[in-house]
Amino acid sequence: MFSHLKQAVAGAQILFVAFGALVLVPLLTGLNPSMALLGAGVGTLLFQLTTGRKVPIFLGSSFAFIAPIIYATQTWGLPSTMFGLFAAGFMYFVFAALVKWRGVDAVNRLLPPVVIGPVIMIIGLSVTTVASNMAMGRAGSEQVLPYDTALMLATVSLATTVLVAIFARGMFRLVPILAGVIVGYSVAAVMGLVDFDKIAAAPWFAVPHFVTPEVNWAAALFMLPVAIAPAIEHIGGVMAIGGVTGKDYTREPGLHRTLAGDGLGVCVAGLIGGPPVTTYAEVTGAVMITRNFNPVIMTWAALFAIAMAFVGKFNAVLASIPMPVMGGIMVLLFGTIASIGLKTLIEARVDLMAPRNLVIVSVVLTCGIGALELKFGAFSLVGVGLCSVLAIVLNLILPKSEAHHEGIVEGQDV
Repeated sequence: MFSHLKQAVAGAQILFVAFGALVLVPLLTGLNPSMALLGAGVGTLLFQLTTGRKVPIFLGSSFAFIAPIIYATQTWGLPSTMFGLFAAGFMYFVFAALVKWRGVDAVNRLLPPVVIGPVIMIIGLSVTTVASNMAMGRAGSEQVLPYDTALMLATVSLATTVLVAIFARGMFRLVPILAGVIVGYSVAAVMGLVDFDKIAAAPWFAVPHFVTPEVNWAAALFMLPVAIAPAIEHIGGVMAIGGVTGKDYTREPGLHRTLAGDGLGVCVAGLIGGPPVTTYAEVTGAVMITRNFNPVIMTWAALFAIAMAFVGKFNAVLASIPMPVMGGIMVLLFGTIASIGLKTLIEARVDLMAPRNLVIVSVVLTCGIGALELKFGAFSLVGVGLCSVLAIVLNLILPKSEAHHEGIVEGQDV
């Protein structure tokens, strides 16, 4: 009995670590935070079912899909976007089949750092305007909150997040986003910017609102390439948790199984109206600090996430967070994502003096930041999706120079 209680507490701790990032994605994209919690919980359980509950991983909302969800929702509407996200899950199955057939080196050859690096950078840089506008209290061209007030709130949230990320120790260092939201929200409440009437009126128990996907192949083709970056991120995540626990999960239960489990979670999230899920570095950090390698704690975290999805008041609190509070955190978050892409290029020692590499990185960055759109009748490709396709095609068709000048080690882990 005591051991079960200890595991449950450890599971609650894991959810606490993942929580800030988990609910941030729906808050930024306009999706329902309840569905993010439900999708993360169900997705994690499906992942455990697929992998035989051998890997201590918790799946939370993926940042890679923020910009694509915003664009797709504005272009095709939410039901079509959900169909696109459902379809994106199948990209994981493609990678799983490729890994099963040819091994992980085949994926690394198809998607070397020179392809992955700039695509990850675009994931962060393509939505920087959204972050700045929210920090300034703007929704489009409309000034929702006074500029000075909004900027002050954004600064408080950003400063708290930065301070916790740099100076905090132990478990607290893993929750900078959550700390930023709490402090920013508290300051906003003192200033009278939080509507507590809606929280009081919300029921304690509320069934989350499910969104039924609407078949839209343009949205599906737009989302499919977007899944490339988080699928590669998944491989890195599995290797990272293996380094912490001392087990090679790419062999047992096998990388093809972990990819398939993640893909199943993404599909389910799209079916119910939540953001796609992915592995979380914060959770890996928590496992490393606590030295609790039992995958059962992830089961508890998933069950707690599902339970919280049905707490109406809790989700009313999330909905009441003022926009600049989230904007301040986004300023750091989106820059961090871009920095990870840069880190990918640096760690792989990609030689940007080599014309081939320079062309790939330059074209991807310009097309991504400039929001170049490629149209084929009613179908269009833009943003991360277009950048992923461009990077892969350029990498395949441009002739490779000598290995030392290329700066890319074949089969290097990403």
